[in-house]
Amino acid sequence: MKALVIFCITVFTSYCSVLAQITIKPTMGVNFTDWSKDQTLGEFESKVGYQFGGTVAIGKKIYFEPGLFFVEKATEFVNSGGGATDAVFKLKGIRIPASIGLNLFGSQGGFINLRGFAGASVFLLTKADGSTNITSEEFKDASWAVFAGAGANIAMFFVDLQYEWSLTDITKTDIDVGKASSIFINAGIRIGL
Repeated sequence: MKALVIFCITVFTSYCSVLAQITIKPTMGVNFTDWSKDQTLGEFESKVGYQFGGTVAIGKKIYFEPGLFFVEKATEFVNSGGGATDAVFKLKGIRIPASIGLNLFGSQGGFINLRGFAGASVFLLTKADGSTNITSEEFKDASWAVFAGAGANIAMFFVDLQYEWSLTDITKTDIDVGKASSIFINAGIRIGL
């Protein structure tokens, strides 16, 4: 019985790998992150951050795309009066997104392709710094989020635009900055297998 189950799993996996198209996508880009809760002395404004990493797209018309990125998100507190000073906050960490996408025009391996996608991600904080005395201990180790976006492929190149909504507050101390929202703009190359 075990041999039959192992055989069926092997045949099914081989069949799926033949039908599925796999594309490796090394990626780099910029991001803009804002925090949702403004303070009484000022407000938070997004600054330019960056990310690099990659994803693997599995499928043709409908595809699954997990990824792994090193990310730096930056936000600035702008004083609107009073005793507080302007401050820049930088959060560095690993972002792990996973999305389901639909090729709207063309296929994953085609010359021209337009795509739409949505998914969930987790941001694992590795370091917090900036122009103030903030520490990583003031922020949660993991922040969960959902995102949606669109992308285009031309030949071996691609560009993606996505908007991410945080599901969890990012701080764990008395300083409450709310949830993060980010815009990610990514570009890279597609390597079909």
